[in-house]
Amino acid sequence: MDTQALLKQASEAAQAVAGCNEDTIRTVLRAVSEEVTEQIPVILEENKRDLARMDAADPKYDRLMLTKERLQGMASDVLHVSALESPVGKLLWESTRPNGMHIRKVAVPFGVIGVIYEARPNVTLDVFSLCLRTHNVCVLKGGSDAQYTNEAIMRCIRNVLVKQGLPGAVCSLLPAGRETTGELLNAVGLVDVIIPRGSSALINYVRDNARVPVIETGAGVCHTYIERNADTTLARNIVTNAKTRRVSVCNALDSLLIDREIKHTLPAICSDLAARNVTVYADEEAYGELEKQYPAALLQKATAADYGREFLDYKMSIRTVSGTEEALAHIAAYGSHHSECIVSENPEAVQTFLNGVDAACVYANVSTAFTDGGQFGFGAEIGISTQKLHARGPMGLEALTTYKYLVEGNGQTRS
Repeated sequence: MDTQALLKQASEAAQAVAGCNEDTIRTVLRAVSEEVTEQIPVILEENKRDLARMDAADPKYDRLMLTKERLQGMASDVLHVSALESPVGKLLWESTRPNGMHIRKVAVPFGVIGVIYEARPNVTLDVFSLCLRTHNVCVLKGGSDAQYTNEAIMRCIRNVLVKQGLPGAVCSLLPAGRETTGELLNAVGLVDVIIPRGSSALINYVRDNARVPVIETGAGVCHTYIERNADTTLARNIVTNAKTRRVSVCNALDSLLIDREIKHTLPAICSDLAARNVTVYADEEAYGELEKQYPAALLQKATAADYGREFLDYKMSIRTVSGTEEALAHIAAYGSHHSECIVSENPEAVQTFLNGVDAACVYANVSTAFTDGGQFGFGAEIGISTQKLHARGPMGLEALTTYKYLVEGNGQTRS
């Protein structure tokens, strides 16, 4: 079936899903969770086929790779979403006007949501579960790197939809190939919104070429600022976790900023990074502090290109700053409005940072690794939005709804 036919079927399925009752949606999601769990051996075999085509040194390799534990976690997320309350139909505002006219603002589904993503097979399940829970249809365009894995997961979803009597077009996976991306981006009248998930290059391409409205999910250039009143042990633990927990994700630490007054603590703060083979690109002052205590093979002098860079690898830049205001200026110049952190025991510095950083998620004494829909209690996420319109930060169920005004009266006319 060609792309246009798939998009038309998705558009037609939107009305059926909008009127679907809550019990049916919960039943479908629970059944998909069970189906994925049962099909773990099959999905892993298909994932191996995808992995065999990718260089293990590619930053996307870790995102593509599935394990039994990761798949169990993905199935658990679907189950969690099934138990969440849907925002659809929620009363957002109401008013009775002087003429007796009653107005209600209620949350409603978008309709058809298109998602374009790279080598991230977990997105397939996340998007499906969140979209169905909000009575939306989803059209997925996964990267060719994850083609076999996505198809295996999609078979699980389609099997359940058929058994439950719902249209298969409730969730569609478009064929691999760039031409289908173009058709999706231009599907005005068939698709209501596009959400890209991936590299800055992908996001920029979608924004520049889409005729369908776009909700941006941006690349993560994340900073942690060690303020002069920071606890060194706390700073070390936060930096280590933010940088090394999982280097290929968008909430991983890319750049460490440290107050000049405590630059001598850098060897202690970075000690665990050395044990994990993290390459550090340090400015002159930071380099001088680390030169005799950090492994020479892992220590490089930073260039301008090392700031504002999303490494997605065991690499990190360091810059010394003269205080909170300079840290804020650096983040404003090089950040991506994703996740930023301050480590400090000074409440005034913390408040200045929280108020001054323009980012979707701003942390004080907490690792940026927590920027995640599951960690925020959303069950899963459609992406991390770094824009300011409609949705920002981890996008859960509410971000997948819009609203309409319901106006009732008894014959009012306007003069």
